[in-house]
Amino acid sequence: MTMFLPKKLLEEKLKQMLAEDLGQSDVTSAIIVPEGSIAEAEMIAKEYGVAAGIEEAEAFLESLGLKCEAQAKDGDELKLKQVLMKISGDARTILSVERTLLNLVSRMSGIATTTRKLVNKIREAGYKARIACTRKTAPGLLYFDKKAVLVGGGDPHRLHLDDMILIKDNHIIIAGGVENAVKMVKAKASFSKKIEVEVTRVEDVLVAARAGADIIMLDNFSLKHVEKAVSLLKKSGFFGKVLIEASGGITFDNVLDFASKEVDIISLGEITHSVKALDISLEITGFKLQSQAPE
Repeated sequence: MTMFLPKKLLEEKLKQMLAEDLGQSDVTSAIIVPEGSIAEAEMIAKEYGVAAGIEEAEAFLESLGLKCEAQAKDGDELKLKQVLMKISGDARTILSVERTLLNLVSRMSGIATTTRKLVNKIREAGYKARIACTRKTAPGLLYFDKKAVLVGGGDPHRLHLDDMILIKDNHIIIAGGVENAVKMVKAKASFSKKIEVEVTRVEDVLVAARAGADIIMLDNFSLKHVEKAVSLLKKSGFFGKVLIEASGGITFDNVLDFASKEVDIISLGEITHSVKALDISLEITGFKLQSQAPE
């Protein structure tokens, strides 16, 4: 799976971020940086990680009349002090966009790095489970957070509420039970929508499978209960016919315990809701007035 936005739409999203940070003026740069001066800068990784947000950074900078040369691409393993991008153009503009640019690339790279570590841990242990994120993203950053997960080798899960049917605990309460909820959905939803059911009790696993769920989410199940749910699906002939997702209470430290229980998907909210941004900086490497040679 890939994610793509037409360039103009992407530019609009990025410019909205800049407008929020910029306000009416970057008063510091307006005072200190001579009008019409030209600068050269480099975006540098200050720690190891996975690059993400490079395509977005290019679109952002170019839309503001700056020149940029990517020195890394999305998904690359970054070395310490590696240059991700070289930037040149109006000095005031470079300094005004610095924080918005770094916030975006640092956050996306942090998400991609965490995702890659989880995916590698699962694969190196020989398990098949996919690592997925959730909809616990920062408001306004869903597209960028989800794309960063993809760059890191994970699955974005639902992008929006209209992606698929996901029957959660509150839906089940209102519908009067798992079976009723699935029946209501199957009677009215398009054939094109997969149906996932979130269950909180082992006894509801078979109810969801028999009702016609495509995916069953084991919400906050203990390892013992995950094992019991998988065993029930095997005995009833549903194992391999429905996807099993484990979610809730899963971390980097215990992810292999859940992967060992033969689940198909492991979703972790912490990938996006508790992001550790990758340490990335922007450094001016050259400066000149229009009539001067670069220093």
